[in-house]
Amino acid sequence: MSKAKGISGNKSFFFAVRTARCPRCREGAMFQHPFHRFLKFSTMYKNCPVCNLRYEVEPGFFIGSMYISYAMNIAILFSSSFLIYHIFNDPEIWVYLCIIPPVILILLPFMFRYSRVLYIYWFGGITYENTGNGHVENNINHS
Repeated sequence: MSKAKGISGNKSFFFAVRTARCPRCREGAMFQHPFHRFLKFSTMYKNCPVCNLRYEVEPGFFIGSMYISYAMNIAILFSSSFLIYHIFNDPEIWVYLCIIPPVILILLPFMFRYSRVLYIYWFGGITYENTGNGHVENNINHS
């Protein structure tokens, strides 16, 4: 099986979240392109390439992931501010304004993806189904 479509081997929860895999089979990729492809980082598969799970559980489901993304942005803002304050010994405000926005823009693909991955894992109501061969027996398509 190609790397873009699915994986075999490690199916732990943390590995599946870290590699953005399907919450039901933990093999199929959720995103079509790697996050470093800046113009295509947000393109998701509609269904899991391995078990055919529909990722958008209901219309507008991923709108809720913006709250997770907001929390990530706040964490980056505070940690960057803390580091700038201590490394540059409390610089003027323009230093903060020159460093923090580019850091947030550089991390945007990461935050976008992982806010969606965490949201579907925490609030999607989808449970992991291990059949041993990597395929889910019941091909229920949430439509």
